[in-house]
Amino acid sequence: MRLCIFSGSSSGVKESYTLAAKKLGQELASKDIGVVYGGASVGLMGAVADAALECAGEVIGVIPRSLFDKEVGHMGLSNLHVVKNMHERKAMMAELSDGFIALPGGIGTFEELFEVWTWAQLGYHPKPCAILNVDGYYDQLIGFLDHTVSQGFLKQSHRDLLIVEQDTSKLIERINAYQPPLVAKWN
Repeated sequence: MRLCIFSGSSSGVKESYTLAAKKLGQELASKDIGVVYGGASVGLMGAVADAALECAGEVIGVIPRSLFDKEVGHMGLSNLHVVKNMHERKAMMAELSDGFIALPGGIGTFEELFEVWTWAQLGYHPKPCAILNVDGYYDQLIGFLDHTVSQGFLKQSHRDLLIVEQDTSKLIERINAYQPPLVAKWN
C-alpha cells in the first residue's frame, strides 16, 4: 500500500506541523505503507519524506522540472520522477497511490486534496481522501464544508467521503478500514 501525502513546501509557523509530518512518515514506514509525495526536500514535504526514509520506508517523489530547483528536489528518495508539469505530477501521484492524506499546507495542498476528493465524489476512484488536522489547522475549512452542506451545495454523503482526524494512528486505521460508499453524484 502507498499513501499520497499532500503538504506544504514550507513548514508553517508551528513546530507541531513539522512534528506531525515526521510522525506520519515514521508511522507509515513502520506499517510498511509507502509514501508518494511532491518530491521536495524542504518544508513539511521534506519532513515526511526524511522521517519515512529514516525508518527504511519507501518514498516516491513526483516533481515538475520547473519546480525541481525551486522546491529543492529530494535526491535521497527510493524513486524520484521528474515530470513536465503539475498535471502530470498530480496524475502520477494519484496513479501510484492507494489513498490521500493532506497535512497543513497552502493553496497547492488544498487544490490537490480537492481534486482527488472531487474524483472520489464523481466515482473516478474508490480511494480514501483524508485530512490530518494538526492543531486545528483545518478547523475553519471543515466548518465551511459543513456550511456548504447546510446550504445545499454539497451532499452529506459526499462530505462524509473526506476522513478527518487529529490523531495519526486513528487516521491510518480509518484509511485502512475505508470502504467507498455507493453514492450517486446526481441523485
